[in-house]
Amino acid sequence: MTFWCRGAGRQEYSVARAGHNDRMNPEWWPLAQLRLETPRLELRSPTESDLCALAGLAALGVHDPEVQPFAVPWTDASPAERARSTLQYQWRQRGQWTPERWALDLVVVRDEVVVGTQSISAENFAVLREVSTGSWLGLRHQGQGVGTEMRAAVLYLAFAGLGADYALSGAFSDNPASLAVSRKLGYAEDGIKRELRRGKPAVTQRWRLDRATWHATARLPVAIHGLESCRPMFGLPAEPEAGHE
Repeated sequence: MTFWCRGAGRQEYSVARAGHNDRMNPEWWPLAQLRLETPRLELRSPTESDLCALAGLAALGVHDPEVQPFAVPWTDASPAERARSTLQYQWRQRGQWTPERWALDLVVVRDEVVVGTQSISAENFAVLREVSTGSWLGLRHQGQGVGTEMRAAVLYLAFAGLGADYALSGAFSDNPASLAVSRKLGYAEDGIKRELRRGKPAVTQRWRLDRATWHATARLPVAIHGLESCRPMFGLPAEPEAGHE
């Protein structure tokens, strides 16, 4: 299949699915074949075609410009700058990957359309068994339960696939959509952090989900594909250890 991505000056930047012709050889980059499936979504390591679509979404807008939900204000920029910074961020995450410090950024696809991105990251995961998550959706795809479903998918990867003990998240106290997702998925409040936002102080609410709570509350069916060969990239042995499966 082919893809297309409209340039600046158009109403839409597009999103049609591109198949896998531009996917990296998994022999060199095993993460290229990592994929999660839920009832409505596919989360996958992005191809260059996927990144083009993701950059287009960023250019169209991610939130009301009157508010700023991100600690790093990457959206306070022109459409072209938002698109470019999206690409640079994604490339940088791959280039800086080590088993001791990694950030997996997956594109979220619904009905063959890239609708956003979901990340899961960690430092010294093999010892600490703790991950953090982050995400964003294009404006037109918000308010449909997609944010909850994509977070639930990477939580399944973290706990069932990688053997995490904890998952962390955070959101400004005036970001009700993100806070609602954390509550819905069983997180407990984990303190606050004061940060600078557009030159003024803002409060970030931190959240923590432990393995036992996740196991008792997880309901979404998730299928993981292509994880086995990726395990060393996450700092893990090739075979799952007892107690962390």
